[in-house]
Amino acid sequence: MSTDTSPPGGGRPLRVVILGAGFGGLEAARALSGAPVELTIIDRQNHHLFQPLLYQVATAALSPGDIAWPVRSVFRQQENVTVLMAEVSGVDPVARRVRADGVLIPYDILVLATGATHSYFGRDDWAPFAPGIKTIEDATEIRRRLLTAFERAEMALEEAERQRLLTFVVIGGGPTGVELAGAMAELARQALKREFRRVDPRRARIVLVEAGPRLLASFPEELSAYAQRSLEDMGVEVRTGARVTGCDAGGVSLGEERIDASTTVWAAGVVASPAGAWIGAERDRAGRVAAGTDLSVPGHPEIFAVGDLVTARDGQGKPIPGNAPAAKQMGRYVGGVIAARAKGQPVPPPFSYRHHGDLATIGRRSAVVAMDGFRLKGLLGWWFWGIAHVYYLISFRSRVVVSFEWFWSYITFQRGARLITRRPPAPEAAAVKERAEPPRQPELTGG
Repeated sequence: MSTDTSPPGGGRPLRVVILGAGFGGLEAARALSGAPVELTIIDRQNHHLFQPLLYQVATAALSPGDIAWPVRSVFRQQENVTVLMAEVSGVDPVARRVRADGVLIPYDILVLATGATHSYFGRDDWAPFAPGIKTIEDATEIRRRLLTAFERAEMALEEAERQRLLTFVVIGGGPTGVELAGAMAELARQALKREFRRVDPRRARIVLVEAGPRLLASFPEELSAYAQRSLEDMGVEVRTGARVTGCDAGGVSLGEERIDASTTVWAAGVVASPAGAWIGAERDRAGRVAAGTDLSVPGHPEIFAVGDLVTARDGQGKPIPGNAPAAKQMGRYVGGVIAARAKGQPVPPPFSYRHHGDLATIGRRSAVVAMDGFRLKGLLGWWFWGIAHVYYLISFRSRVVVSFEWFWSYITFQRGARLITRRPPAPEAAAVKERAEPPRQPELTGG
């Protein structure tokens, strides 16, 4: 690859590099369709992922292929795009080069759309025991742990061990935590209830832990209270004002209280990717880059930041949320700014965010929606939530498949993606072995 870092001239198109093929990166690239630029998209995965539905992969309602699409196929008809699957390790903002898998890739304009990952608030040692849910690998690992727990409970010899295996803890009462807890309850109490003989999956204990005073803190209080009541009606134990003080292979600690559990899922916080550190940008405690009114990085007009990586405010001075609609709007705006520069046209006015509302589903017939002065809950909210999510899926095929899967699940209570695809890693297997009784010939009987 060329290492020429001189400014464009002689009619050479602008070299634009986008790091990340999430919502923000994808929209920025689409906005540059037909623009006189040489566009390179770099991502360590070969697919774009619809993260809001990852929890449905984790709970066996959808398959990974229903919510992910190869980036190359997305841009197969956009001829100014080159897609590279590579791990970015750094950026040289002086020489204007990106380092990816040992290769230096020059740019004239750089878009940072690298997103965020799990934050354990200084307790990264909890990560192996409480995986978060940001990637397909995360979701399938959580699915494996959930389904394996039921299988092991069917084999357990002691009632105490069965109950531990059938106890699941979700840490974090935001939309992801609420949706996960509700989906786990439906999996246990509906999809699996007639498929085991020695255990009753309906006896599974699902505990949702939130350190704050209420669930869904960004929602109106009445919808927050409704969400908690709905979860409790489904059999979920909701613990608000409860701070996790310990987490290990056997469960979690809430101060003096111990909850023995086979599966713990982290949905409590996120931290931005290290992209801000690569360029020496000003960052907040969560690692997010402070951006200007045009979403460029202060001191670097040739570098833009979008999505979960950036901290910015709307026209009323309110922080822009880290969600998919915000990332899409940012990406579309930055793409327009770059296209205007490339064409020598006036750039658009400062970025203005339009909030489309807050949505969270609680189960197969319940959701809460707060947007533009109106609020929905219950079945009507659930239909609105479903239509909105299907609309945001990229491909027509995915919209049809996901709609059919939801319809089929709605009328049959079945989940068709219940696959355990690999054996547990050695540490987990060892932990199970330690809890086993001394060697003897067990008798598997009903009951």
